[in-house]
Amino acid sequence: MIYHDSTPALETKPVEREPRAMLKGDAAASGHGGGQPHTRPVIFDKVQNFITASQLRALGVYPYFRVISSAQDTEVIIDGKPVLMLGSNSYLGLTNHPKIKEAARAAVEKYGTGCAGSRFLNGTLDIHIELEQALAQLVKKEAVLLYSTGFQVNLGVISALAGKGDYILGDKSNHASIVEGCLLSPGKFLRFSHKDLGALEARLKGIHPEAGKLVVVDGVFSMEGDIIQLPELCRIARRYGAAVMVDDAHSIGVLGKYGSGTSNHFGLTDDVHLIMGTFSKSLASLGGFIASDAATIDYLKHHSRSLIFSASMSPANVAAVLAALRIMISEPERIAQLWAMTERMKKGLLSLGFDLGDSQTPILPLYCRDLMKAFNLCKRLQEEGVFVNPVVSPGVPPGEELIRISLMATHTPKQIDFALEKLAKVGKELGLI
Repeated sequence: MIYHDSTPALETKPVEREPRAMLKGDAAASGHGGGQPHTRPVIFDKVQNFITASQLRALGVYPYFRVISSAQDTEVIIDGKPVLMLGSNSYLGLTNHPKIKEAARAAVEKYGTGCAGSRFLNGTLDIHIELEQALAQLVKKEAVLLYSTGFQVNLGVISALAGKGDYILGDKSNHASIVEGCLLSPGKFLRFSHKDLGALEARLKGIHPEAGKLVVVDGVFSMEGDIIQLPELCRIARRYGAAVMVDDAHSIGVLGKYGSGTSNHFGLTDDVHLIMGTFSKSLASLGGFIASDAATIDYLKHHSRSLIFSASMSPANVAAVLAALRIMISEPERIAQLWAMTERMKKGLLSLGFDLGDSQTPILPLYCRDLMKAFNLCKRLQEEGVFVNPVVSPGVPPGEELIRISLMATHTPKQIDFALEKLAKVGKELGLI
């Protein structure tokens, strides 16, 4: 996760600028005449003064953009060595499934490598429609609309639905794509503390009853691993006439019958007006979708800018999702195995003394509550053959730094036990347990 440049553990280079008058008014200084040297525009000051990444590289703990030279599986190859993968979002372990790879190959043979346009114009294929119908059946909504990425779903849906005079209310731990969609909207964006539904109700109570209101939350929070209290949230939203949108990026393939998500898990599909999901996690591909009633989907088709002005999902991606959906529905034992591996890992971590917060899902946060401990834990675990992800500000608030472990259905008990052995060793070494 990206970190703030201003974190106190690392230095920020002082800003050094030319006199402002020269930058704004001197043609020679600006490089527009007189043969004088070109002055770097002020907008790049932030680039010159960003030194956090170089500091982390110098310390040998830079944890980002690690290069993997194999398929995403329970083991991956980094620097020529096998590493146990505990940082993947492939909850059902389908990214290397032979049937999914064959479906993608067949789609390329039939349709080519891309759609050469947006869904709105020339980029709608018959398999886009087939996938939308299959997803609508999965989440029990009238209609579905595909987007090229999950991030684009939240950008395009929230900004299209919440107009001037409307209100959007979001949990402070919502994914960045939700936050960006809220900021892009001309509506008023109000936030409430994580899972504090009393604060949500207080916010709603202060809004004029006739104003449009949309409550947007993650179903499963991607860093904390906990689940939104959807029954109570829906009761509050109904009381104040607010629509509810649930981001099921980390819930599809994890919660609900056949992995259909948070709304099904709680039996509240009819109370949730918009269900969002992604394909880059359990469904082994790339893209996203929004599900709702047919009229809302038709409105979004003609107003959602991230849909209208983006090229549509490639044929291989669509075919991969269709194949993954079929496997997810026909092999429910995968979800059962995912939860079995989760419980084995969670029980082991708790017995070692790690702080997992309120996690209720295959996302297990190991709280370090220290920036450099998080980075060092990540580094040492990789040296011991275990891949994990550090999460620091703004992924979590400063002081809540953590290591995010995520489980896959294809992990084995032997792999879990190996990871626990290494976590015990490194956790004691760094004073975390």
